[in-house]
Amino acid sequence: MAAAAVSELGGLGVPDPDGGGSSGSEEEARPGAAEAAAAQRREERLRKFRELHLKRNEARRLNHQEVVEEDKRLKLPANWEAKKARLEWELKVEEKKKECAARGEDYERVKLLEISAEDAERWERKKKRKNPDLGFSDYAAAQLRQYQRLTRQIKPDLEQYEKLKEQYGEALYPTSDSLLHGTHVPSKEGVDRMVADLEKQIEKREKYSRRRPYNDDADIDYINERNAKFNKKAERFYGKYTAEIKQNLERGTAV
Repeated sequence: MAAAAVSELGGLGVPDPDGGGSSGSEEEARPGAAEAAAAQRREERLRKFRELHLKRNEARRLNHQEVVEEDKRLKLPANWEAKKARLEWELKVEEKKKECAARGEDYERVKLLEISAEDAERWERKKKRKNPDLGFSDYAAAQLRQYQRLTRQIKPDLEQYEKLKEQYGEALYPTSDSLLHGTHVPSKEGVDRMVADLEKQIEKREKYSRRRPYNDDADIDYINERNAKFNKKAERFYGKYTAEIKQNLERGTAV
């Protein structure tokens, strides 16, 4: 009976004298826990927001730095990177030459000792492909090839240049009023170099002939020069097809 009465009172909303205090304390603790969770979530969002803000500032700084570097690169000449690499390589070569000279060694021999066989073969193939001699096409092309060959051989003597600069001063640089005829006396080394180059040109020119030598032992199958040229063209295009017929005619066994 007592248990039934208690259950009826609980159904009517009357607090249980034994358990009423514990339910009230739980209800009071729930708002505090919710506020703590909300504050923790707010701190987490603020922390993420600060991290995003720092990342945005870092990205902005890096973008500005890249823009400045790109502007510097655009203001440089088009082939600046190639020139820079070339100058750095020349400086290394000069330092290597000085080191070899200090040790009393030949730089060319030391350089060849450091080159592998594969690199040497690749450079030789590249050298053969560079500016190949395709034969005579016209006089302008031949003159251009000769000019390029001579200019590649020029090696300026800076010491002699400095001496002439000290000797003549501003007169070393001619103007429209300068008289240059008969004032320059070439050195003995320059004359010897020119003579050696001319002899080399003459020797090379003797190896070429505009007219092919006549072969006395060749078969005469033409009646004049024009017919000989025609026969050569015909032989070049149809010789492999008529070789057997020609041999039969020569042997007298043609059907």
